[in-house]
Amino acid sequence: MSENGLTARGDGVFEISGSLTFQTVPRFQDQAGNLLQGDAKPVTIDMKGVTQSDSAGLALMIEWLQMARTAQRELVFAHIPEQIRDLIRVNGLQQMFSLENEQNHK
Repeated sequence: MSENGLTARGDGVFEISGSLTFQTVPRFQDQAGNLLQGDAKPVTIDMKGVTQSDSAGLALMIEWLQMARTAQRELVFAHIPEQIRDLIRVNGLQQMFSLENEQNHK
């Protein structure tokens, strides 16, 4: 899966594929409305298909967490790419993304 996209897998799970960068984030922002529709079940964003990411990807993740909080929905990110994990650590956001209990994840 190299094409950029956000695909619903069912039961509140969405999969991101492709690049999550300054060039592609606007496309993902346009699709964000789909994330929090439906019932109040937790939403999981599976990032195992992300091939490249930068700080814009992290900013998008933070925006989605804020949207979920406003909608009173639980939002969890699974398979966060190492590039974004590094940005999370550098910016001290481990607790926001439930990475605070990780030991050096390398």
